[in-house]
Amino acid sequence: MEAARATDHHPSVGAFIRDQRRLAQMSLRELAERAGVSIAYLSQIERDQRRPSAEILHQLARPLSVSAEALFVRAGILDELDEADVVRAIQRTEALTDEQKRTLLRVYEAFVRENRAASGSESGSEASGDDAPAAVPMAPSLVVPPRT
Repeated sequence: MEAARATDHHPSVGAFIRDQRRLAQMSLRELAERAGVSIAYLSQIERDQRRPSAEILHQLARPLSVSAEALFVRAGILDELDEADVVRAIQRTEALTDEQKRTLLRVYEAFVRENRAASGSESGSEASGDDAPAAVPMAPSLVVPPRT
C-alpha cells in the first residue's frame, strides 16, 4: 500500500479529505456513497493507507465542495502556483476584459498583503531579492497586453 505524502505546508491528502468531510458534517458512509467509492477504500484514503488516483479525487471533490485542483495539489499531482503564476494566468486569460483583469489583480494583491500582514511576514518575499514577486505589479500601473 502506498502512503500519500504530506508536505511541510499541508496535511496529507487523506487528512485533508477527512477534515473536509467532517466540516461538511458527512459520515464516511455518506461521502463514499456520494462519491461512488467503497467505504473501505475511502477509509484507507483518509488513513493514508491508499493513495487515490486523479479520477477518485475528482469524484470526492464535488460532494466535499472543494475543487479537484485543491485535492490534486494536496496529493502531489499538481504543484501549487506561486504569485507570479497567478498573475500571469490572470493576464493571459481571454475570459476576462482588461478592466476585469485589473480589478481581479487589485483584489488578489490586497488579499496577499492582508495575509502577509496577518502572518507577520509583510517583508517576506519582497525582501528576498530575485524571488520576490516583482511580476505582481500594482494594479494602476498594470499594463495588460492587447488580445491578439
